[in-house]
Amino acid sequence: MADLYVHLNGRLVPAGEAHLSVFDAGFLHGASAFTTMRAHNGVVFRLHRHLRRLMDTVEAMHLRCGATAETLAQAVRELLEANKLSEAQLRVTLSPGAAHGEGEPTVLVTAGPLAEYPAWWYDKGIMVTVAPFKQSPADPAAGRKTGCYLSRVLGRRLAAEQGAEEALWFTDDHRLAEACFSNVFLVLAGELRTPPLSTPVLPGIVREAVLELGRSLNVPCRDDADLTVRDMLDAGEVFITSSLTGVRPVVRIERHVVGDEAPGRLTRRLMDAYRELLDRECV
Repeated sequence: MADLYVHLNGRLVPAGEAHLSVFDAGFLHGASAFTTMRAHNGVVFRLHRHLRRLMDTVEAMHLRCGATAETLAQAVRELLEANKLSEAQLRVTLSPGAAHGEGEPTVLVTAGPLAEYPAWWYDKGIMVTVAPFKQSPADPAAGRKTGCYLSRVLGRRLAAEQGAEEALWFTDDHRLAEACFSNVFLVLAGELRTPPLSTPVLPGIVREAVLELGRSLNVPCRDDADLTVRDMLDAGEVFITSSLTGVRPVVRIERHVVGDEAPGRLTRRLMDAYRELLDRECV
Protein backbone atom coordinates (compact mmCIF):
# COMPACT_ATOMS: atom_id res chain seq x y z
CA MET A 1 0.00 0.00 0.00
CA ALA A 2 3.00 2.30 0.43
CA ASP A 3 3.16 2.89 -3.33
CA LEU A 4 -0.48 3.97 -3.50
CA TYR A 5 -2.03 7.38 -3.03
CA VAL A 6 -4.72 8.25 -0.52
CA HIS A 7 -7.05 11.23 -0.65
CA LEU A 8 -6.66 13.10 2.65
CA ASN A 9 -8.44 16.34 3.43
CA GLY A 10 -8.82 17.35 -0.19
CA ARG A 11 -5.39 16.32 -1.46
CA LEU A 12 -3.82 13.28 -3.09
CA VAL A 13 -0.97 12.15 -0.84
CA PRO A 14 1.36 9.12 -1.05
CA ALA A 15 0.10 6.64 1.54
CA GLY A 16 3.44 6.62 3.31
CA GLU A 17 3.29 10.38 3.80
CA ALA A 18 -0.30 10.63 5.04
CA HIS A 19 -0.66 11.68 8.69
CA LEU A 20 -3.56 12.17 11.09
CA SER A 21 -3.60 14.15 14.30
CA VAL A 22 -2.97 12.14 17.48
CA PHE A 23 -5.97 14.06 18.87
CA ASP A 24 -8.35 12.86 16.14
CA ALA A 25 -11.65 11.77 17.72
CA GLY A 26 -11.94 8.89 15.29
CA PHE A 27 -8.69 7.47 16.68
CA LEU A 28 -9.31 8.34 20.32
CA HIS A 29 -13.01 7.55 20.64
CA GLY A 30 -14.11 5.68 17.51
CA ALA A 31 -16.11 8.80 16.61
CA SER A 32 -16.14 8.24 12.87
CA ALA A 33 -18.36 7.05 10.05
CA PHE A 34 -17.22 5.03 7.07
CA THR A 35 -18.31 3.11 4.01
CA THR A 36 -16.53 0.35 2.12
CA MET A 37 -17.07 0.09 -1.63
CA ARG A 38 -16.15 -2.00 -4.64
CA ALA A 39 -14.99 -0.66 -7.99
CA HIS A 40 -15.55 -2.83 -11.07
CA ASN A 41 -14.20 -1.77 -14.47
CA GLY A 42 -12.95 1.38 -12.76
CA VAL A 43 -16.45 2.38 -11.59
CA VAL A 44 -17.69 2.18 -7.99
CA PHE A 45 -20.88 0.15 -7.75
CA ARG A 46 -23.72 2.47 -6.66
CA LEU A 47 -21.31 5.13 -5.42
CA HIS A 48 -23.97 7.73 -4.72
CA ARG A 49 -26.02 5.22 -2.72
CA HIS A 50 -22.96 4.53 -0.56
CA LEU A 51 -22.33 8.22 -0.03
CA ARG A 52 -25.96 8.98 0.80
CA ARG A 53 -25.91 6.29 3.50
CA LEU A 54 -22.61 7.64 4.81
CA MET A 55 -23.93 11.18 5.09
CA ASP A 56 -27.07 9.88 6.80
CA THR A 57 -24.81 8.27 9.42
CA VAL A 58 -22.83 11.49 9.87
CA GLU A 59 -26.07 13.35 10.52
CA ALA A 60 -27.51 10.71 12.84
CA MET A 61 -24.31 10.52 14.90
CA HIS A 62 -23.94 14.33 15.03
CA LEU A 63 -20.40 14.27 13.61
CA ARG A 64 -18.71 17.40 12.35
CA CYS A 65 -18.02 16.78 8.68
CA GLY A 66 -15.68 18.39 6.18
CA ALA A 67 -17.14 16.82 3.04
CA THR A 68 -20.25 16.50 0.93
CA ALA A 69 -21.40 13.62 -1.23
CA GLU A 70 -20.26 15.61 -4.29
CA THR A 71 -16.74 16.30 -3.00
CA LEU A 72 -16.37 12.67 -1.91
CA ALA A 73 -17.47 11.37 -5.31
CA GLN A 74 -14.84 13.57 -6.96
CA ALA A 75 -12.18 12.36 -4.51
CA VAL A 76 -13.05 8.72 -5.28
CA ARG A 77 -12.70 9.29 -9.02
CA GLU A 78 -9.38 11.12 -8.59
CA LEU A 79 -8.02 8.37 -6.34
CA LEU A 80 -8.93 5.53 -8.69
CA GLU A 81 -7.24 7.37 -11.55
CA ALA A 82 -4.13 8.22 -9.52
CA ASN A 83 -3.72 4.61 -8.40
CA LYS A 84 -4.58 3.22 -11.85
CA LEU A 85 -7.11 0.81 -10.36
CA SER A 86 -9.88 -0.99 -12.19
CA GLU A 87 -10.91 -3.77 -9.76
CA ALA A 88 -10.57 -2.12 -6.37
CA GLN A 89 -11.76 -1.88 -2.81
CA LEU A 90 -12.24 1.59 -1.38
CA ARG A 91 -13.07 3.08 1.98
CA VAL A 92 -14.23 6.57 2.90
CA THR A 93 -13.71 7.52 6.55
CA LEU A 94 -15.03 10.74 8.10
CA SER A 95 -14.25 11.95 11.59
CA PRO A 96 -14.82 15.30 13.33
CA GLY A 97 -11.09 15.85 13.75
CA ALA A 98 -9.57 16.85 17.07
CA ALA A 99 -11.49 15.50 20.04
CA HIS A 100 -11.59 18.96 21.66
CA GLY A 101 -13.46 20.35 18.64
CA GLU A 102 -10.75 22.57 17.20
CA GLY A 103 -9.29 22.36 13.72
CA GLU A 104 -10.79 20.79 10.63
CA PRO A 105 -12.64 17.47 10.38
CA THR A 106 -10.79 14.53 8.82
CA VAL A 107 -11.76 13.26 5.36
CA LEU A 108 -9.89 10.16 4.22
CA VAL A 109 -10.40 8.04 1.11
CA THR A 110 -8.26 4.95 0.53
CA ALA A 111 -8.17 2.51 -2.37
CA GLY A 112 -6.31 -0.67 -3.16
CA PRO A 113 -6.58 -3.71 -5.44
CA LEU A 114 -9.62 -5.89 -4.79
CA ALA A 115 -8.66 -8.93 -2.73
CA GLU A 116 -8.64 -12.30 -4.49
CA TYR A 117 -11.30 -14.19 -2.55
CA PRO A 118 -11.23 -18.01 -2.55
CA ALA A 119 -13.25 -19.56 -5.36
CA TRP A 120 -14.56 -22.24 -2.98
CA TRP A 121 -16.49 -19.58 -1.03
CA TYR A 122 -18.80 -19.35 -4.02
CA ASP A 123 -18.51 -22.85 -5.52
CA LYS A 124 -18.91 -24.86 -2.32
CA GLY A 125 -20.20 -22.37 0.24
CA ILE A 126 -18.97 -21.30 3.67
CA MET A 127 -19.58 -22.11 7.33
CA VAL A 128 -20.71 -19.45 9.79
CA THR A 129 -21.10 -19.44 13.56
CA VAL A 130 -23.49 -17.63 15.88
CA ALA A 131 -21.77 -14.71 17.59
CA PRO A 132 -21.76 -14.72 21.41
CA PHE A 133 -22.59 -11.01 21.35
CA LYS A 134 -26.03 -9.44 20.95
CA GLN A 135 -27.23 -6.57 18.80
CA SER A 136 -29.24 -3.99 20.73
CA PRO A 137 -31.73 -1.54 19.20
CA ALA A 138 -30.71 0.81 22.03
CA ASP A 139 -27.17 1.09 20.62
CA PRO A 140 -27.03 4.25 18.47
CA ALA A 141 -24.28 2.67 16.34
CA ALA A 142 -26.34 -0.44 15.53
CA GLY A 143 -27.23 -0.64 11.85
CA ARG A 144 -24.57 1.93 10.95
CA LYS A 145 -20.95 1.84 9.83
CA THR A 146 -19.03 3.68 12.54
CA GLY A 147 -15.59 3.44 14.09
CA CYS A 148 -17.12 1.41 16.96
CA TYR A 149 -16.48 -1.95 15.25
CA LEU A 150 -14.34 -3.78 17.80
CA SER A 151 -17.11 -6.23 18.74
CA ARG A 152 -17.53 -7.06 15.03
CA VAL A 153 -13.82 -7.72 14.66
CA LEU A 154 -13.86 -9.92 17.77
CA GLY A 155 -16.92 -11.79 16.52
CA ARG A 156 -15.29 -12.71 13.25
CA ARG A 157 -12.04 -13.62 14.99
CA LEU A 158 -13.91 -16.06 17.23
CA ALA A 159 -15.62 -17.47 14.14
CA ALA A 160 -12.25 -17.96 12.44
CA GLU A 161 -11.00 -19.87 15.48
CA GLN A 162 -13.83 -22.35 14.82
CA GLY A 163 -12.97 -22.62 11.14
CA ALA A 164 -15.81 -20.35 10.01
CA GLU A 165 -15.77 -17.35 7.70
CA GLU A 166 -18.40 -15.20 9.46
CA ALA A 167 -20.66 -15.02 12.52
CA LEU A 168 -24.37 -14.30 12.68
CA TRP A 169 -25.71 -11.85 15.23
CA PHE A 170 -29.04 -11.99 17.05
CA THR A 171 -30.70 -9.21 18.98
CA ASP A 172 -31.04 -9.32 22.74
CA ASP A 173 -34.65 -10.47 22.22
CA HIS A 174 -33.55 -13.36 19.96
CA ARG A 175 -34.27 -11.98 16.47
CA LEU A 176 -31.87 -12.68 13.60
CA ALA A 177 -30.03 -9.50 12.66
CA GLU A 178 -26.95 -9.74 10.40
CA ALA A 179 -23.40 -11.03 10.26
CA CYS A 180 -20.32 -9.20 11.55
CA PHE A 181 -19.65 -7.53 8.21
CA SER A 182 -22.53 -8.76 6.04
CA ASN A 183 -26.29 -8.85 5.69
CA VAL A 184 -28.01 -12.24 5.86
CA PHE A 185 -30.75 -13.81 3.71
CA LEU A 186 -32.84 -16.96 4.14
CA VAL A 187 -34.81 -18.89 1.53
CA LEU A 188 -37.81 -20.09 3.48
CA ALA A 189 -41.14 -21.51 2.29
CA GLY A 190 -40.44 -20.36 -1.27
CA GLU A 191 -39.67 -16.80 -0.20
CA LEU A 192 -36.46 -14.77 -0.03
CA ARG A 193 -36.33 -13.22 3.42
CA THR A 194 -33.96 -10.84 5.20
CA PRO A 195 -34.30 -9.06 8.56
CA PRO A 196 -36.00 -5.66 8.40
CA LEU A 197 -33.91 -2.50 8.67
CA SER A 198 -35.74 -1.68 11.91
CA THR A 199 -34.13 -4.71 13.63
CA PRO A 200 -31.80 -2.68 13.31
CA VAL A 201 -29.46 -3.88 10.56
CA LEU A 202 -27.19 -2.09 8.14
CA PRO A 203 -29.00 -0.92 4.99
CA GLY A 204 -26.47 -2.76 2.85
CA ILE A 205 -26.01 -1.67 -0.74
CA VAL A 206 -25.79 -5.27 -1.95
CA ARG A 207 -28.69 -6.22 0.35
CA GLU A 208 -30.81 -3.67 -1.50
CA ALA A 209 -29.56 -4.88 -4.89
CA VAL A 210 -30.33 -8.53 -4.08
CA LEU A 211 -33.90 -7.65 -3.10
CA GLU A 212 -34.27 -5.84 -6.44
CA LEU A 213 -32.85 -8.84 -8.28
CA GLY A 214 -35.07 -11.27 -6.44
CA ARG A 215 -38.16 -9.32 -7.41
CA SER A 216 -36.97 -9.11 -11.03
CA LEU A 217 -36.74 -12.92 -11.01
CA ASN A 218 -40.34 -13.08 -9.74
CA VAL A 219 -39.24 -14.47 -6.38
CA PRO A 220 -41.43 -13.45 -3.42
CA CYS A 221 -39.25 -11.21 -1.22
CA ARG A 222 -39.85 -10.12 2.36
CA ASP A 223 -37.85 -7.61 4.38
CA ASP A 224 -40.65 -6.60 6.74
CA ALA A 225 -40.89 -9.49 9.22
CA ASP A 226 -38.72 -10.57 12.12
CA LEU A 227 -36.78 -13.82 11.73
CA THR A 228 -36.08 -16.29 14.53
CA VAL A 229 -33.61 -19.06 15.28
CA ARG A 230 -36.29 -21.51 14.11
CA ASP A 231 -36.57 -19.69 10.78
CA MET A 232 -32.81 -19.86 10.35
CA LEU A 233 -32.72 -23.60 11.04
CA ASP A 234 -35.71 -24.27 8.76
CA ALA A 235 -34.27 -22.33 5.81
CA GLY A 236 -33.46 -24.38 2.71
CA GLU A 237 -30.83 -21.83 1.66
CA VAL A 238 -28.84 -19.17 3.50
CA PHE A 239 -26.46 -16.60 2.08
CA ILE A 240 -24.73 -13.40 3.17
CA THR A 241 -23.99 -10.24 1.20
CA SER A 242 -21.46 -7.42 1.35
CA SER A 243 -19.98 -4.89 -1.03
CA LEU A 244 -16.56 -6.52 -1.28
CA THR A 245 -17.47 -10.21 -1.22
CA GLY A 246 -20.81 -10.03 -3.05
CA VAL A 247 -23.16 -12.97 -2.49
CA ARG A 248 -21.69 -15.87 -0.47
CA PRO A 249 -23.62 -19.12 0.06
CA VAL A 250 -23.76 -20.45 3.63
CA VAL A 251 -23.88 -24.25 3.79
CA ARG A 252 -23.24 -24.81 7.51
CA ILE A 253 -24.19 -22.89 10.64
CA GLU A 254 -21.85 -24.45 13.16
CA ARG A 255 -23.01 -28.12 13.30
CA HIS A 256 -26.24 -27.44 11.45
CA VAL A 257 -26.27 -28.34 7.74
CA VAL A 258 -28.13 -25.92 5.47
CA GLY A 259 -30.10 -27.69 2.71
CA ASP A 260 -27.90 -30.16 0.87
CA GLU A 261 -24.69 -28.55 2.23
CA ALA A 262 -24.16 -26.96 -1.17
CA PRO A 263 -25.12 -23.57 -2.67
CA GLY A 264 -28.86 -23.62 -3.38
CA ARG A 265 -30.57 -23.04 -6.71
CA LEU A 266 -31.91 -19.56 -5.89
CA THR A 267 -28.62 -18.53 -4.33
CA ARG A 268 -26.80 -19.46 -7.52
CA ARG A 269 -29.32 -17.56 -9.64
CA LEU A 270 -28.83 -14.48 -7.49
CA MET A 271 -25.04 -14.82 -7.60
CA ASP A 272 -25.17 -14.88 -11.41
CA ALA A 273 -27.67 -12.01 -11.52
CA TYR A 274 -25.52 -9.90 -9.20
CA ARG A 275 -22.42 -10.43 -11.36
CA GLU A 276 -24.44 -9.39 -14.41
CA LEU A 277 -25.67 -6.32 -12.52
CA LEU A 278 -22.09 -5.29 -11.75
CA ASP A 279 -21.18 -5.58 -15.43
CA ARG A 280 -24.27 -3.64 -16.45
CA GLU A 281 -23.98 -0.75 -14.01
CA CYS A 282 -20.19 -0.39 -13.79
CA VAL A 283 -19.44 0.93 -17.26
